[in-house]
Order: sequence, then C-alpha cells, then structure tokens
Amino acid sequence: MTEATKLDPADRTPHRMLEAMQAVYRRCSGIKRKLLGALLLASMLATGCDAFSSEPTYGGLSVAGFNYTPYNLSRFVVTDKYGNRAGGGGDLMPGSGEGSLSCCYKLKGTEFTVKWEVYDADEAIRAIDAREPIKTIQKTTQVHLPPTKIKGGPGTRVLGLHFYPDDHVEFEFRSDLRGTRIFYSKIDSWLLKKQGKTFNDTMEDAVAFRRTARIAAEGWSKYRFTDTHDLGQYVYLTLLNPAFDQHPAIQQIIAETKDNPGAFGAAMESLPAPVVEALKRNSFKPIETGRTHD
Repeated sequence: MTEATKLDPADRTPHRMLEAMQAVYRRCSGIKRKLLGALLLASMLATGCDAFSSEPTYGGLSVAGFNYTPYNLSRFVVTDKYGNRAGGGGDLMPGSGEGSLSCCYKLKGTEFTVKWEVYDADEAIRAIDAREPIKTIQKTTQVHLPPTKIKGGPGTRVLGLHFYPDDHVEFEFRSDLRGTRIFYSKIDSWLLKKQGKTFNDTMEDAVAFRRTARIAAEGWSKYRFTDTHDLGQYVYLTLLNPAFDQHPAIQQIIAETKDNPGAFGAAMESLPAPVVEALKRNSFKPIETGRTHD
C-alpha cells in the first residue's frame, strides 16, 4: 500500500479498508488489477452489506436459554429488524439452561424482539391425564443490546438469553455454556436436606421441586433475591408461614440486607426464637408488604 493510501489505525474500519483497497485497484493495471479485484471481491463477500453499515453484526452465534420462570420454556425466537432469526429451547424446566444451545446464527443491530412459549408442567400433567390439549402461554418482549465486542469463532460465541419471572429478558455474550444465575435445583436440594419430607409428605419430588421454583421465583419478583441461600430461606419460611415477610422484624431485615447477596439468608438462620415461634403460630401483627425492589 502506498503512502497515499496508508490508514491510521483508528480508521481501519471495514468501510475505510475497502476504500483503501479500491484506491490501490484504480492505480494498478493488468494482472495486478485482476488479483486485487479478486481480493476486493472476496473482502466484500466476507463482510457483506455489513461493511457499509454502522450497525453491529454478530455472526457464528450459538444461542442458549436460561429459564428462571416457574414454567417450562418450550422454545424461543430472537429476531432483529433486518429479518435475521435465532432460536432455541428444548423444554427447559425452571432453573435449567446450562449445556443446552442451538447453533449457528447471525444477528444484527441493537434492537431485538424475543418471543417465547411456556407452559405449567403441573397443568400439563392434568391435561394429559384428562386427554386434553396442553395449554401454552405465548410471551413477547423487546430487548436493547448496546454494541458489544465479542471474541472467538463459531462454537465459542454464545448468546445467552436469561428469562426472568417478570417476563423481561437479558442478553449476555459468553464463551461457554455456563451462566445460570438462579439455581432452583440447589435451592430444592438444600430444602430437602434441611427439612427432609416435612413439607413434602404427600408430594412427588418433581411436584415439590416445581413448588420450590414457584416460591423462589416469587422471592426474586418481590425482593430480587438471586443468592441460593437467600432464596432457600425465603422458600423455607414461606412454607412455614406464607405471610412470614409481613412480620415487622423480617421487613426490617429485608430492608437492611437489600443489595447484599447472602445477607438475608444469614440473618434468617439466626432469627431470635420468639420471632420463629411467632411465625409458626402466626401470632404477630402483620404489616403490608409489596414489591420492594426499585
């Protein structure tokens, strides 16, 4: 490349690189021009129209879903405003997602539409027993993703979609299949270890797990708990007394431990005996609660 067409490193965008190659092409002739023409064509094919667009483009994507809703997530589809689509699913139970992905996709831009389908597993079992259709719930939301630099190639570029109980979805670029943020299975295992079958005397394990997931999802919705210990204590105390968080002492602890993962669970482990007894007997004056997360 001649002195006239050298680029400052800051100008080495696809747009400027192609302009520089075209300038060289115009000054060449014969076989050199043919070779440079072929190189220019290959570069244009490799970058496609995206070389002339300011919109970020993400190619070679694998897609993984992480389900924090209390329902089974059967499938989801992401679309951009250019008509590109990416999808996945596979009947993800609450808290699942790691190790389950679809490949390989291209998405472009900063604004995306996500559509997904869920169903209540307990209702589905009853429908199957009654030989009735399984009722599904269709959901849609919009996701804004600022331009993001990603590394790796096909198979190592993973777009994780995190589905939350309030029906909002968060995007996250990863290089692996890990990334679950709420572990319902660990919460359920902790609860079973702590209480045995105390709360599950007449329940199958799968049914009890789904109840755990529903209550834990409520803990996220009300207080944005994500820590396994925090959610474990929330589920345990809800099963002990569904109105436990209306106790004045509990509300004070929730306020004091806000945005401090693990602190709520630790405080619940050391509740004074009179408070625990009041929860068991439901012998306290409740205060009104609601969504405390801003």
